Amino acid sequence: MNTVKTVFLMTLMMVLFLLVGGLLGGKDGMVIAFIISLGMNFFSYWFSDKIILTMYGAKQVTEREAPQLYRLVRKLTENARLPMPKIYVIDNPNPNAFATGRNPQNAAVAVTTGILRILNDEELEGVLAHELAHIKHRDILLATIVATFVGTITFISRLAGWSMMFAGGSRDRENSGNAIASLVLLIVAPIAAVILQLAISRAREFMADEGGAKISGKPLALASALSKLEQAAQVVPMSNASPSTAHLFIVNPLRGSSIMKLFSTHPPIEERIHRLKLIAAGRI
Repeated sequence: MNTVKTVFLMTLMMVLFLLVGGLLGGKDGMVIAFIISLGMNFFSYWFSDKIILTMYGAKQVTEREAPQLYRLVRKLTENARLPMPKIYVIDNPNPNAFATGRNPQNAAVAVTTGILRILNDEELEGVLAHELAHIKHRDILLATIVATFVGTITFISRLAGWSMMFAGGSRDRENSGNAIASLVLLIVAPIAAVILQLAISRAREFMADEGGAKISGKPLALASALSKLEQAAQVVPMSNASPSTAHLFIVNPLRGSSIMKLFSTHPPIEERIHRLKLIAAGRI
């Protein structure tokens, strides 16, 4: 199912580019947009994970540099029957983690220095198991493509804004129609991006919590970790976090108001913790 969703998103990204290309440049614009969309889909599949890791300054670590982290990941991958992923550390005080890659054979797990500081081994094991569940469920490519897609929608929205500025002084009927279409894109595109992230992210976080609890066998440790991470994230948000990639992390790295939490890419922490307690009690 995640493979189908990925193909759908890549196709939709191409269609969006074609529509915008036709809107801004007619047939020639559509040809250029088609070439750009092919390139973006190629890079999204093969390189978007590397781009995201580079964006956050993630550094790959060896077993000698992080023996305890390697020990925990190796133990959990054996439990999950997964290949050993590459391990990255991000020098950032915000306590967080994410997994990325195009498949389990080419996966990576990244943790921040902040999460290594505030969690004990059992809690860290729960977080790592959550990320490995994303890999096992093949969420990682879908989540990475979503990040690229949301970034693309944001770019298209900005293009629409520029189009309106340049066409604003013209009274030509065709330009007027383009301006209206650009205005619609400017308003609708960001809303569509948020809806897409909500639709993809919230369900997969619940599934990864459940899958992580099974892999580690310690649902309450993950619940404890989530509680700590949520509190710390509000005090120390990730300053360089992009809204287009926020859904990749185990908890939202951005500080938000109570209203913005309604549109968060993550389910409420309280609900996730409640579900993990039910799992521990054998009721889920």
